[in-house]
Amino acid sequence: MTKTAFIAIVGKPNVGKSSILNKVLGQKIAIVSDKPQTTRTRIMGVLTRGETQLVFTDTPGFHKPKTKLGEKMIKAVGDSISGVDACLFVVEPTGELTESELELTEKIRKSKIPCILAINKIDTVSEKTELIGRIAELSELLSFVALIPVSAVKNDGIDILVDEMEKLAFPSEHFFPEDTLTDQPERVLASEIIREKMLRLLDKEIPHGVAVSIEKMRERSDRDLMDVEAIIYCEKESHKGIIIGKKGATLKRISTYARQDMEKFFTCQVNLQCWVKVKEDWRNREGLIHNFGLD
Repeated sequence: MTKTAFIAIVGKPNVGKSSILNKVLGQKIAIVSDKPQTTRTRIMGVLTRGETQLVFTDTPGFHKPKTKLGEKMIKAVGDSISGVDACLFVVEPTGELTESELELTEKIRKSKIPCILAINKIDTVSEKTELIGRIAELSELLSFVALIPVSAVKNDGIDILVDEMEKLAFPSEHFFPEDTLTDQPERVLASEIIREKMLRLLDKEIPHGVAVSIEKMRERSDRDLMDVEAIIYCEKESHKGIIIGKKGATLKRISTYARQDMEKFFTCQVNLQCWVKVKEDWRNREGLIHNFGLD
C-alpha cells in the first residue's frame, strides 16, 4: 500500500531548513548561505522511498517583515502550515527562542497538525549533555511527535529524522513520479544558483536587494551545451558597481561559481552570461515582485 505525507519545514531565518532538505533528498535543490532570509519562496522537494512518498515544502525563515517582499515571505509560511499534513520545526541547540519562533509555535498549535522538532547544528555544541536541557525546555512548548537532534552539516541524525517523518505518512496514492526531485522549473533553479553565489561573495545587505531573471535557457542541438543568459537586478546604482566589481572581477567570480554548480546539476556544459541592471526599491513594488516570480 502506498503512503504519502506533505510536510512543511519551518523555523527562523538561518537555522538550516534548506540544508536539512538538501540532505534528506540527497541532492541540492535549495540554496544555502550563512546570511538570514536566503529562501524567499516555498520550494518543494520530493523523497520517494519504497511505498512511501514524502513531499516537503521548504519555507522562508519566519521573521518580522520590513518590505512587501518580506510580507509575502511570511504569508508563504502561514499558507504552508495550513495546507500540509505535518510540520518539521527546526531550531538551534542553544540560545533563547525568538519572538518569531514562539509565534510560529502558536501557529502550529492552532493548526493541530503533528509536528516533529529537529534541533539542528548539534555539531556546534561541545557538551552533548547540554542537549538534554534543551530538549526538556522545548518539550514544554508543544506536544511534539518526536524531538530529533541533527547536524545537517555533518549529515548526523538525518536518517533517524526521515524514519520519524515516514511514520506520519498515511495511505494514499503518490502524487509525483518516483524520480521527481522538485517542482522548481529549471529557470528558477538556475536563477537561485546565481543568487546563492551573490549571497556568499557579497557583504552586508546588497544580496537581499538582488533578484535574478533568466532571460534565455536553451540547449544547443549540435552539442551537449546549454546557453543561459541572466539579468541580475539590484536596487541602487552603487550596488551595481559593487556586484560588477573592479574591471568586472566580482561578476566574473559569481558567474564562474554559478556555472560550475549548474553544470553539476544539469549534467551538461553551460555557457552562462550575466548582466546587471538597476530597479530601485523593487522589493516594495508589487509589479516587480510579481515579474520576478516572488509572489
